[in-house]
Amino acid sequence: MQGTIDGFSYGLVTPVAAFLMAVLGAALGLRCTMRCLRTRRAWKPGGLALGAASIGSGVWTMHFIAMTGFVVAEAPVGYDRLTTFASLVVGILMVGVGIFIVGYRASTPMALVTGGIITGLGIATMHYLGMAGLRLDGGNIDYDIGRVALSVLIAVAAATSALWVVVSRRGFLASLAASLVMGVASTGMHYTAMTAVHVHLEEAGGAAVGERATELLIPMLIGPAVFLLLAGVAVAVDPLLVTGGGDREPRGGSTAAACGRSGVPAQRIRPRPAYRDPADRTAARASRPGAPDLHDW
Repeated sequence: MQGTIDGFSYGLVTPVAAFLMAVLGAALGLRCTMRCLRTRRAWKPGGLALGAASIGSGVWTMHFIAMTGFVVAEAPVGYDRLTTFASLVVGILMVGVGIFIVGYRASTPMALVTGGIITGLGIATMHYLGMAGLRLDGGNIDYDIGRVALSVLIAVAAATSALWVVVSRRGFLASLAASLVMGVASTGMHYTAMTAVHVHLEEAGGAAVGERATELLIPMLIGPAVFLLLAGVAVAVDPLLVTGGGDREPRGGSTAAACGRSGVPAQRIRPRPAYRDPADRTAARASRPGAPDLHDW
């Protein structure tokens, strides 16, 4: 028997909340990535890891907020705890690989494409591994392969486009646009993937396997939500993360070592002649009327 699926049992509440969490995670993650692309400081790996964790947590939270609105009319829906947790960990790790490739090799188109593909596949893997943890009383799930492929393509295209914006553009508006692109696409990928779901019920009223959605998902969402809040605070208290300012030194370089005056371009400091004989100094002043004596400075 074919099950009756409703992915919007709470109306627009779950899609809107899911979208906002996806945008928040993408905004934090891409802002950290943009910041790290323009620095060589020792904390760059930590910044990229924070970016990957923010994107992964945002997408995972988006997925399971949306799944709280997923019901099958003829059978209760439950989740396997281990598989659900594994989807978060695997997704963050795969997104992290893509982010680190872009963070260290963003100057090459191949690195950008490779990083975007791996990041997109990480988002898709997170979704389908999370779906693998779904349990139905007396039923099972299968998928329409064509729509599954479409959802994966959406995830890969969105991730690549967002990373391209981060690499090629600078500033708050660029990162905001990239986060909106990733938020729209990751949410769209989720609901596209859910249109591929078909539920087949073998028997009604069977023993449930796993924990109910309200018993498992809502408590589990607290952790990633708190992490995103803390990541947002970390971004907010670092003005360079917000403004996009770089750590690169000026093209002229610091002249403190060569000239003893930090921030003063070397070409503006005139060499001071050394006169060993006072008569030489007097002759030099006579040849340049009105010029001050350098030793009087």
